[in-house]
Amino acid sequence: MRQHLVAVDVGTGSARAGVFDAGGRLIARATHPIIMQRPRENHAEHDSADIWNAVCIAVRKTMADAGIVASSVAAIGFDATCSLVVRGPQGEQITVSTTGEGRFDTIVWLDHRAIAEADFLSTSGHPVLDFAGGSISPEMQMPKLMWLKKHLPASWAKAGYFFDLADFLTWKASGSAKRSNCTLTAKWNFLAHEGQGWSQDYLDIAGVGDLLERGNLPKDTVEPGQSVGKLSAQAAEELGLDTGCEVAAGMIDAYAGALGALGGSLQSDVGSNVALIAGTSSCLVTLTPKMMPGHSLWGPYWQAILPGHWLVEGGQSATGALLDHVVQMHAAGGEPTSSLHARIVERVLALRETEGEGFADHLHVLPDFHGNRSPLADPHARGVISGLTLDTSFDSLCRLYWRTAVSIALGARHVLDAMEGFGYRVDTLHVTGGHVRNPLLMELYADVTGKRIVVPATADAVLLGTAMNAASAGGVHAGLAAAGAAMYSGGQERRSDNAKGRYDRDYRRFLAMYRHREELAQL
Repeated sequence: MRQHLVAVDVGTGSARAGVFDAGGRLIARATHPIIMQRPRENHAEHDSADIWNAVCIAVRKTMADAGIVASSVAAIGFDATCSLVVRGPQGEQITVSTTGEGRFDTIVWLDHRAIAEADFLSTSGHPVLDFAGGSISPEMQMPKLMWLKKHLPASWAKAGYFFDLADFLTWKASGSAKRSNCTLTAKWNFLAHEGQGWSQDYLDIAGVGDLLERGNLPKDTVEPGQSVGKLSAQAAEELGLDTGCEVAAGMIDAYAGALGALGGSLQSDVGSNVALIAGTSSCLVTLTPKMMPGHSLWGPYWQAILPGHWLVEGGQSATGALLDHVVQMHAAGGEPTSSLHARIVERVLALRETEGEGFADHLHVLPDFHGNRSPLADPHARGVISGLTLDTSFDSLCRLYWRTAVSIALGARHVLDAMEGFGYRVDTLHVTGGHVRNPLLMELYADVTGKRIVVPATADAVLLGTAMNAASAGGVHAGLAAAGAAMYSGGQERRSDNAKGRYDRDYRRFLAMYRHREELAQL
């Protein structure tokens, strides 16, 4: 009887695979790096063949480590970043790179080359903006597609498929070009709640009126929790699985994380819970049966995860990446390894002990070093640091690191305040991702937001959410809500050790810095 699930998560720098049982227990996990090139400022590119190879290596390794046979796997699920993959009519790679290198056929999610195109769409006034937070981010697929057609017309002319990365992976696995409701609704301006999801007049405004034909894009979608088909013989051989394995509809990585983090509440009052998926960037995701648009919040997206529910997302474009950047750019820093981060955290705790909580209060940071996703929806925004001195010591790095961490937590509070201002009720913040391993950030999320914090017991909520998706698609559980209830293993609660008011002054300064930045821009 098939009762095991394989989950694959493709992030910015690696492909990870995990094997789960029907109760949500992670039996084994493996990781393999993927290539990314940065040929120009704001350009970032992947090689999708390299990604698929990394996926196959990771799946084979985790299956071997788990010690289970292929015939016990009911389904495989894929989640990935919202990167754009371009393939030709026969499946061949088509370049998206200004270098002309054919293997670089994927525009990475964090690539901001299409800012001008995103600005154009944001000022169009089209009704699709009502389901995109009122503006379009350069991280979405439509501006990337506009850029491709304008700047690399030969690649556009050769294209036969345009895929969100998760849909590319399900295509490679099954041979089916069906697309996920999760990806198209969240990243392609597909209005799933309407009978006709694509708005042809919007595509015409964008200058990509031939998109559906050129990119082999369907007019309907497959919802999460459903199968797009079984593994093809070739993919089964490459992955070390068999053709009896179902392939679940793909998911955006952050939304898989939200599913894994919120799994225990899907059958109850899920609307008062927010998942904070915090890694390179941060996403704050909530689900609600009632449609409540909110300017600068991505969505609402109909059934992007859960049947009968809208999804809304607020985000911070650089969080873990910002701490890495601070470590790299400081004279006393260096390569931002986990050991260096740990050394800095240890020193921050020591400085707080000897000098008091205000040991770095002269420093103030706006964390918009890669734009502001929410709640300002401004990809042109820039970061600000106030209070620097000539000190280049390691302690000065630690002070700046601490205040940058404070700013990240203040940014999360800013997003939550926006959500509540639009009518969303937030009681509990479920935190998952790499930030869980940083004690400074975990303390700050509790103290700065004042929310009840829950850290899921699983070591990887993104992989767990993808396994829940696979469990539903493979018939191991009767739908996503049932999979969430059966596979969620609980979490550890963390409440603030200090009054939220301790950071109220920092928050007022944080908001004042936004006003001052705007004043400077207007001079």
